[in-house]
Amino acid sequence: MKKSIFICFVPVIVVLLFSTCSSQTGNQIPVKLELLSQSWNFNFPQTSQGVLTAQNQPTELNAPDDIEKGFTIKFKVDLKRFVGEETILEIPDVVNVRLFQNDAANRKIQNYPAFKMSDGSVPVLEASVKLKLPTENQEIRDLVVGVPLAILEKPVGEHEVILNFSGIQWTMYIDGKLVDNEFALGYPVWSVKSVWKINPMYVAGAEFFIPAVKPSRVPLPELETDPEIHLWTPTGHNAWVGDVATLFHDGRYHVFYLYDRRHHESKFGRGAHYFEHISTVDFKTWTEHEAATPIDEQWETFGTGTPFVFNGKFCISYGLHTTRIYPKEQTTLPEQWAYLEEHGSTGFFTRHNMKGYPGGSTYSISADGISQFKKTGVLFHPCENPSVYTAPDGKLRMLANYAAKGTWESESIDGGWRCIDPEFPPGGDCTFPFRWGQYDYVIGGFTGFWSRPVSEPNVKFTDVVQQGFDFYNGINVPAISEISGGRFLMTGWMGIRGWGGPLLIHEMIQFPDGRIGTKWMEEITPLTKSPQTLAKKLSETVSFPTGDEPFMLSFTVNPGVKSGRLGILFSDGDSEENACEWQIWPGELRAQFAQGVFSGFAESQRSLRQGGRPHSGRNYAIENLIGVDKPFTVKIIVKGTDKLGGSIIDAEIAEKRTMIGYRPVLRVNQLLFRVEGIELSNVKIAPLLNNKNN
Repeated sequence: MKKSIFICFVPVIVVLLFSTCSSQTGNQIPVKLELLSQSWNFNFPQTSQGVLTAQNQPTELNAPDDIEKGFTIKFKVDLKRFVGEETILEIPDVVNVRLFQNDAANRKIQNYPAFKMSDGSVPVLEASVKLKLPTENQEIRDLVVGVPLAILEKPVGEHEVILNFSGIQWTMYIDGKLVDNEFALGYPVWSVKSVWKINPMYVAGAEFFIPAVKPSRVPLPELETDPEIHLWTPTGHNAWVGDVATLFHDGRYHVFYLYDRRHHESKFGRGAHYFEHISTVDFKTWTEHEAATPIDEQWETFGTGTPFVFNGKFCISYGLHTTRIYPKEQTTLPEQWAYLEEHGSTGFFTRHNMKGYPGGSTYSISADGISQFKKTGVLFHPCENPSVYTAPDGKLRMLANYAAKGTWESESIDGGWRCIDPEFPPGGDCTFPFRWGQYDYVIGGFTGFWSRPVSEPNVKFTDVVQQGFDFYNGINVPAISEISGGRFLMTGWMGIRGWGGPLLIHEMIQFPDGRIGTKWMEEITPLTKSPQTLAKKLSETVSFPTGDEPFMLSFTVNPGVKSGRLGILFSDGDSEENACEWQIWPGELRAQFAQGVFSGFAESQRSLRQGGRPHSGRNYAIENLIGVDKPFTVKIIVKGTDKLGGSIIDAEIAEKRTMIGYRPVLRVNQLLFRVEGIELSNVKIAPLLNNKNN
């Protein structure tokens, strides 16, 4: 039997890819992401349930009759320069609104230093609501939303603030724009009568409305746009991309991503994720759609799934991670598992005909074949991360991940799922299958990858990682889809300070033996300004300044002796602490990211096969490089932003392998080349044209 050596998704964090380091301001078309408006309108009733002014405060405020219907607070704040901390509005034991100076180095949870004032300070407006959690100990905790004032067009001056507790979300709006939101678990405990007050130095008056006022999105004449899709993060100082699911359907490439704030710390650490949705028909213009699976109830927090088409309907499956909130015994899972064990297949259940909080696998259906998804309420399997797909033979199948395992098959999405292979996949918590030519592949989350020839369907899948031919390189939980022209794309995310980060998309390459490589995708290559030649020839240690702009570096490597190597140290020019070295040994078919030092080459790192952690995006190696036995090109993009709080370094090797790393704090302004036994030529650097700071 011929063993297939496949290489799984390569996450090149495409920091805005590029094709050549030449001026690309002429006939190149830039990528554009058309975003939904972040402006919202509130149709307030004529009469509020509480009015507070500097003259009548403090005053009593009646408790809501039904707290589950929520409340809304509206006030105008005069933002002034301040030191320390100032409470500006308070409903004791319910709501607290304050101004404070955040530590400029403290990015925990909220990532406030993503936006600093010109003097480097980070003043913050923050609002908390106390909730009694529906847990066994019924603890009281603060649910917090906030915003760094530097994000505002006018950080100093008068602004309208709206705080909205809908019962599901706790949201802050400033001048009509949504700036932060959280997802509730539990409700406030009100006294029969509360006394509320304001700080007249900052707030002249406030109004209180019950029930909560429901906002509507303001349609703008022109959509807000973003000039990049690679390394893109959603609008906001603390918003990130989590697990991704993709599908090419009717000429349109769809990207569903688990929207994440606070690196999995929303809803008191339960995550509170749901699928947002963007798509494109030409990879130049991307469109943001309304959320595919919005959170509508407190028990909801979703896990990974897959989009699929069945019986002509465009669907997306996903897991209900209800056990993050409630014990399994309080969910529908015991009833679902009992039915499966008794009948050998899953039953047809809906959330409305079962006791307990819904758990397991469900799906939504698109009303127009593009977006407008609606939840079905069907619970078709107790698996909590379902990868549903239509197999090449037309059958409906599912790979079970998280809380279940095995390969499953059914004639209907709604039930009747039976296990056809309890042992595969052997690992991975978010697995995605795909067929490419004469090979079947399954990629599994962070570290797993398997393949086998199509002609041998009864043969076990080969573990490609253990062969050393994987292509994991910094991307997390990749999803892979075939697009037009027989091309394949992989899409995922890179962790920055925990779960969630920027969005990444790369094109894949297949070799005759079934092995897979990766490269930057031409359509979404970033434009650059005119390049500067640093050196026509380079064969010794030399350093170059780069300036503060994100840039693209390119050069040709002429391999010399087998032991030859190249190291490029990316640093701020002053400190080793945050420096990063990218290193390559062409003769050993090996490259790596490592902690950089000024005194010499960095220490060797481990590949995934050797126990390394490419998905960490920090220090790791890749092995079995392709196409480096003769002169080859290397292209590297370096991008640092205040939101990332560091720099991403993305390398493409010989247009056949990619690898990417992230370094917290690092803002690169100096390159140090160490060349030993090889020669570089045509070394160029070019600033990126679309240079967004956040």
